Amino acid sequence: MKPLARRAATLALACSAGAIVRVGEPGQLWKGSTVDSRTGRKIPENAHFHAGSISKVFQTTVTLQLAAEGRLDLDQTVQHYLPGLLPDTFQPITVRELINYTSGLPDVDEGKPNAGVDDTIANRYTFRTFDEVVQDTLRPTDRPWPGPHFAPGTEQEYNSLAFRIGGRLIERITGHSFKEEVTDRILEPLHLDQTSVPEDDPEMPRPYLHGYMTDSRGEAVDVSEQGGTPSNMISTPADLDHFMTALFQGRLLPAAQQNELFTLPKDDQGKPVPFVGGTSCNKVACFGAGLMSTPLPNGAVLWGKTGHDDGYANGMFATRDLSVRAVYSVSNLSSDFAAPTPLANRLLGAVLAPAAR
Repeated sequence: MKPLARRAATLALACSAGAIVRVGEPGQLWKGSTVDSRTGRKIPENAHFHAGSISKVFQTTVTLQLAAEGRLDLDQTVQHYLPGLLPDTFQPITVRELINYTSGLPDVDEGKPNAGVDDTIANRYTFRTFDEVVQDTLRPTDRPWPGPHFAPGTEQEYNSLAFRIGGRLIERITGHSFKEEVTDRILEPLHLDQTSVPEDDPEMPRPYLHGYMTDSRGEAVDVSEQGGTPSNMISTPADLDHFMTALFQGRLLPAAQQNELFTLPKDDQGKPVPFVGGTSCNKVACFGAGLMSTPLPNGAVLWGKTGHDDGYANGMFATRDLSVRAVYSVSNLSSDFAAPTPLANRLLGAVLAPAAR
């Protein structure tokens, strides 16, 4: 672990104001953090941060638990469970296609003009319900309604709208809020006391990693307090490490449902479907249900999820046998979520180095 610790500790903060990292190998654990370049203070090693799309893994876990309980059928359609939610231009989309990124849905707010960084900063407290996100995207009043990208199940494309619909589905099936279901099913049983679903409460629990965005004048603005959607989550490196460990050990799902996490969608010939519309995967599907797979140089496979919110770029990854696992969060000065920050890439490279030997 010492070479990894030295590498991570000396990373340059390109486009970033600071970072926290937690890396584990059998019998070893390393925790580290940098100084916040804006405040000059050392960042606590277990600071809170906005988890971004890492929440998709929590949501997928709840969905699979409901399937295991017989309350939800992965092969049943969204149109069956949520009639009228999707316009008639969309073919039937199954729950499984929602969570393995093969729905063919447009992404959140597709076609909406990109907001400038100053507007993004000014509007950072905006909170929208699942229904508001879906309606703003699929039935906008100020632009043409978007249609499907491809026939459901035929291709894979990273998509967040599917998970907003999935969040609404959880609420419809259970009669409870997303927050209540995640808290009762995952956070409380695993004693993840530093993880929360804040809903429309922008206050950050302390201590926290400050997230910043650079405005049009080149000044870093603290955007740590922000809105979002009902599925937004705040967590810490230790809590995400514990969640990932429990999930991979099978403590949250029966074997059949857990296997969905690691199953790539395939075509009629048994080959992974093509991946389109981005660079997350190398032309073929690399996502199972919620989780992303990344091959390692030694032939092993890393599974996990990245996550971005305003001012934050995060990652949670492990090999399936948990021989290597890592969580990191970067205070991201850039407003571009299309590509990982240089620091995030280097952190992931540092994590993978021991496994690649």
